Amino acid sequence: MGLLDGKIGLVVGVANERSYAWFIAKALTEAGAKCAYAHLPGEKNERRTRRAVTPVSGEDAWLCPVDAGSDEQLDTLFERYNESFDRMDFLVHSIAFADREWLTPGKFTDTPREAYLSAIDISAYTLAAMARRAREPMSRTGGSIICMSYYGGEKVVPGYNVMGVAKAALECTARYLAAELGEQNIRVNTISGGYLRTLASSAVGGTDTMAEHAIQRAPLRRATEGEDVGGTAVYLVSDLARGVTGETIYVDCGVNTIGV
Repeated sequence: MGLLDGKIGLVVGVANERSYAWFIAKALTEAGAKCAYAHLPGEKNERRTRRAVTPVSGEDAWLCPVDAGSDEQLDTLFERYNESFDRMDFLVHSIAFADREWLTPGKFTDTPREAYLSAIDISAYTLAAMARRAREPMSRTGGSIICMSYYGGEKVVPGYNVMGVAKAALECTARYLAAELGEQNIRVNTISGGYLRTLASSAVGGTDTMAEHAIQRAPLRRATEGEDVGGTAVYLVSDLARGVTGETIYVDCGVNTIGV
């Protein structure tokens, strides 16, 4: 018997086997859940995602392309999901975007309006957009929505810049969603994961020393691993967390607790 036996849901954001979304999907599946996947449009992105999820969910894993910046494509994603599955027990939002030109120490003040708004749109607004579409299939049995953040949304991390602003908006969005969706037994929580070298994190200038710095500061004296976040996701999806919503849970080996 697995902790999540019988549960099924959608994971958005598996780019490869090094992404937090992949570790979450792996942990959920190992606990008994079934994952469907949404990926960036394009044959190359589909091949990359399928290659990553096949060891987790098999060669017949359910995949659907989506440009999260398009309401029409989000509608199509959830329509296709609802045609294939009779409910949604969980939704994992693990996407973010900011123009890497502005993710460099000393360039935040110069961030243009378009780059600023684009980061907020893809990194934060899409959580609300997906939650709205997930509300109906989730309300049948209740559900859990999880999004991914980072400590740079609370404190200044050199080079994180507009992505930090977007993550702050994401965490606040999750709290407001939790307040409104709670009556339908839908929980919304944020996991603030520690630094992990991924495609997304490599776009931030100054990350070369971030892992070493995190290890030096962490009370556990080690870097955050993907399995750490995966295990927390299992907890949040499971009934063990049935009284937990609107929270930002730090999974960073304690880095966020250290002041200096």
